[in-house]
Amino acid sequence: MNTVTLLLGSNLGNKKNNITLAINLIDSKIGSILKKTKLIESEPEDYYSSNSYLNIGIIVNTDLSPIKLLKSIKEIERSLGRINDSYFSGKYEDRTIDIDIIYFNSITYYSTSLNIPHITHISKRNFSKKILYELV
Repeated sequence: MNTVTLLLGSNLGNKKNNITLAINLIDSKIGSILKKTKLIESEPEDYYSSNSYLNIGIIVNTDLSPIKLLKSIKEIERSLGRINDSYFSGKYEDRTIDIDIIYFNSITYYSTSLNIPHITHISKRNFSKKILYELV
């Protein structure tokens, strides 16, 4: 089994419900949830929006590989109404759900579609640092 740290965020619609639905889908499609942080509110970073975010961190046990995990996450995001992916569009915008892979065991993995660990969350985003601190 692989131990994965994920960060989830939502700033459109019923944010708390979006996160709850995403966690339920993660639990049923990806693997068992080992730990969750409290929800925290944050302002958008790297772009302007009047919509604040709700964020949460979770640790999951999964038998998926990094790429299969990413594929499953993208399917969950689409099923919850996420249309544009900032990784491909090159710009940040409001979203019903965003799920990022922060750590995957203790591996370092870099490809055209996925970078682990997620350096931006680890080193640059204040809300991420708070969540990751709570997880450990």
